[in-house]
Amino acid sequence: MSVMAKAYPKEFRDDVVAVARTGQGQSAQIAKDFGISEGTL
Repeated sequence: MSVMAKAYPKEFRDDVVAVARTGQGQSAQIAKDFGISEGTL
């Protein structure tokens, strides 16, 4: 049985990427703040 990846809305993905690109935090903390895994980020 395979597990389907959770689909995130485009707006959510855009927000996460924008925050990550600012470099104002570690990726682990950014992922935690958004409720996603660091690997997803």
